[in-house]
Amino acid sequence: MRFTRRHPLLAALLLCALAVLAARPTDGDGHAPGHGSASGVSAEVARLYEEAAEATERYEAARREAGKQRARAQRLEARLDRERQAMAGLRKDLGRIASSQYRDGGGLPLTAHMILADDPEEMMRGQRAVWQAEVALDQAIGRSERAEARLARDEARAAAAWKRLERRNAELAALKQGIERKLETARWKLQGQADASVAAGACRGAVRLDQPRTRYSVDWVAPVETYVLSASYGSGGARWANRHTGQDFAVPIGTPVRAVGAGEVVKVSCGGAFGIEIVLRHAGGYYTQYAHLAAVAVDQGERVETGQWIGQSGTSGNSTGPHLHFEVRVTPEMGSAVNPVSWLAGRGVSL
Repeated sequence: MRFTRRHPLLAALLLCALAVLAARPTDGDGHAPGHGSASGVSAEVARLYEEAAEATERYEAARREAGKQRARAQRLEARLDRERQAMAGLRKDLGRIASSQYRDGGGLPLTAHMILADDPEEMMRGQRAVWQAEVALDQAIGRSERAEARLARDEARAAAAWKRLERRNAELAALKQGIERKLETARWKLQGQADASVAAGACRGAVRLDQPRTRYSVDWVAPVETYVLSASYGSGGARWANRHTGQDFAVPIGTPVRAVGAGEVVKVSCGGAFGIEIVLRHAGGYYTQYAHLAAVAVDQGERVETGQWIGQSGTSGNSTGPHLHFEVRVTPEMGSAVNPVSWLAGRGVSL
C-alpha cells in the first residue's frame, strides 16, 4: 500500500501490462494451444520445402537418366537387328554358292572336273575364285557372329542399368511423396497458427528461417520463386468491392516470400481483410505489400535485402485459397496502388 501511494503512476502501468499479458491468446511458448510451436512449424515447413525440392531434383535427374538408358538399349537392339539381317543375307549367299557348286559339279571330285573340263586352267581359276569367296564369306559370318554377341552383351548391360535406374527412380518417387505428405500436414498446421493470430489480432513476432545462401546480382526479383499468376491488377469480381489492387501469385501455404528489393519493414499486421501482411518501404518512395501470409520472418523497423525471405505464404484474412497478394503503392496504406506487373517490369522483373 505504501508503494502504491508513493508511485501511483508506476503501479497503474504495471497493472495495465499484466492485463495485456493475461489477454494475449498465447501460452508460455508464444503460440496458441493445440497448434504447436510457431517457430517450430515455420522452420519445419521451410525445411520440408528444401527437402521436397532436393528430392524432386534427384527424382527428375534419375528419370532423365533412365530415359537415356532406355534409348541406349533401344539403339543397341536396332543395331542388333541390322546385324542379324546382314548375317542372314550372308548365309543365304553361302547357300546359293553351295547349291551352284552342287548343280555344276554333280557331286564329282575336283580331279574329275579337271579331266572333263574343256579348259582345265580356266576351271581352276573359277575354283580359286569360289574358294576365295567362301573364305571371305566365312570371315564375314565370323565377324557378324562376334558383333552379334558383343551387341547382345551391350544390350543386356544397358537393359540391366535401365532397370536399376527404374528401381531407384521408384524409390526416389516414394521418398518425394512421403516428404510432400509431411509438408502438406505441416502447411495446414502453420495456417492454423495464422488463423489464430488473425482472430486474436495479434502477431506472434518474427520466426527466423534458415534461408539458403543466395546472392542476387540484380536489384529486384519476383516475390516468390515458383508461382502461377492468378487475379491481376485492376480485375473485377465478386470478391472485391472495387477493382483488384494487386497481383496474386497462386502458391502453396508456407512458400517462402521474398522481398522484391532492398528496403525497410514499415508494417507487420495480423488482422483485417489482408490477414497477416508485411509492408516494405523502398528507395524512390515506393512501398510493397505482401498479404494473406501464414507467418512473418521479419520485424517492423528491420532492414531487408533483395530476395531475403520475409515470410511464408498462406490464406489468412479474406482469402479464397492459398496465394500471395502483392501490391506496389506510393504510400504505406491501401488506396495508392499502382500496377505491380508493369512496375516490376520497369525494374527488369518479368512475371
